[in-house]
Amino acid sequence: MATPHVFTYCVRFAAATVKPNSVKAESLAGWHQSQTVCDKGERVAGLGIADYLGAMTPPTLPQASDLPASGSVLGVDVGFSQTRRSSAVCRLDWNAEQVSWTIQRFRAIPAEQQATIAVVAGQVQLQAAALDGPLRAGFDVIGRYRTAERMLTRRLGAKIGKPGQASVPIGRQLNAAANDCANIVLKQGHLAPAMHEIRIDDRCIAEAFPSAFLGVLLADPVAVAARRKDRSDTFYRHLAENGALVRLVNVLLPRRRLSVPFESVTKHDDRAALICALTALCVATGDFTAVGDADGWIILPPRRIVQDWAWQDLAANTENEVSGCLYQSLP
Repeated sequence: MATPHVFTYCVRFAAATVKPNSVKAESLAGWHQSQTVCDKGERVAGLGIADYLGAMTPPTLPQASDLPASGSVLGVDVGFSQTRRSSAVCRLDWNAEQVSWTIQRFRAIPAEQQATIAVVAGQVQLQAAALDGPLRAGFDVIGRYRTAERMLTRRLGAKIGKPGQASVPIGRQLNAAANDCANIVLKQGHLAPAMHEIRIDDRCIAEAFPSAFLGVLLADPVAVAARRKDRSDTFYRHLAENGALVRLVNVLLPRRRLSVPFESVTKHDDRAALICALTALCVATGDFTAVGDADGWIILPPRRIVQDWAWQDLAANTENEVSGCLYQSLP
């Protein structure tokens, strides 16, 4: 695995004045002249991401049109039980006509983790992978309450639930399990290079949080009768029934049909893995939002389908954090 690059700053918005597909990998000078948007809305000339990534060549940011006509992404719902199959891996595939997926569950036993992820991932090139667990560059122990977690807790927590803290014992366990699964995915050797600005590794791997990903798609979360223990399942069922998940796929992979309906996925861990795969798809297409900083970024859906109430809450939460903790890949 290539040495990851640790970010020491946050990005608020991707540059609106630089078209992603116009940035050439060999044009370092052009990348350095990118623009950032300050909190107050004024434009200032800013140093590009390459300045913070040392000698790494700045990539061309992907768009949906840059994806291969046929491809795959991987999602992993991370658990740490060694007795119950509370983890799941999903490979989402597409071709010019349809979208399909394969899901398998596994226990947090190293041999079983490796074997199951290897079988589902297969030998295909994966455009991206997303895992439901705390991750940051270097895949080490985080051990503190992160900006990403606070951003999804204030204001939003009462409406759609909140992520666990990486600083508490169960959060440390999940962090360790996520690191284990991330390293397995990376060692498969079939993960595409990371092309997004807030990458945590040279390979295209990211952090997912299914409850929040689904929650910000709800028009009125208060009207959805969800309890703490079944929140993400309730959100999933609601968004599957009202067509929101199909609309998300249509945004990311237009003019394709589902081989099976979202309603056919009924197990909690399977649903979570599938949402992780959709999170990876957002990253692969270069159309996503995120919250976080150098301690990791939690990926959320594209801004154009995030509900306004959620975006307003997230924007308000930035007032208590370092500038740049709310990221938008496309203007």
